[in-house]
Amino acid sequence: MNKDKQDNIMTPNTFSEILTIIVAYLLGSIPCGLWVSWLFKLPDPRLEGSQSIGATNILRLGHKEAAILTLIFDILKGSCAVIFALIFAPPLIQVAAIFAVLGHIWPVWLGLRGGKGVATAFGTLLILSWPLAFACLVSWLVVAFTTQYSSLASLVTVILSPLYTACISGKDLVITCLLLALLIVWSHRQNICRLVTGREPKIGEHNIPEDG
Repeated sequence: MNKDKQDNIMTPNTFSEILTIIVAYLLGSIPCGLWVSWLFKLPDPRLEGSQSIGATNILRLGHKEAAILTLIFDILKGSCAVIFALIFAPPLIQVAAIFAVLGHIWPVWLGLRGGKGVATAFGTLLILSWPLAFACLVSWLVVAFTTQYSSLASLVTVILSPLYTACISGKDLVITCLLLALLIVWSHRQNICRLVTGREPKIGEHNIPEDG
């Protein structure tokens, strides 16, 4: 009897936790950049530039409004994933953040070929710790305006984010930031190669050299 009661108590929690992870991934998988490109009748971002559905690549298609809209939507889906977890499974808010970014980088709808995950990760941090999100935003802006490289700004920011977390939010988010940093660095591996060889386009430049 006691075992049956324990099972009955645990089952709803297990269901809500599984549901939270699935919803977080599916929210992250929403191909906002692709939908926005269709809305503005732009070329398919999967076939142009870096072949990413993120805001930076949408900007390379020559439409600032579309890029801004993509950025907003990508941020919102990360925030929504964490908010959903806050409501239905609060202990999994950090797990939801990771799965939202996983969904953006490897979306089920697009054959696991998505974006870089930066905006979606930022959206999750807005809910997890807005002071940390603000510190990351400042870092990104400083590096981006100094170097004109969006990818470099993203890489520097995510690498510094665990340090910011330890100083601003305590140790609770350090592991999550480390995992997010690893995911985003991995998604930028081609950008890293182009940065090293001097072939990475700056913000606003349309053409990306073909990888040889």
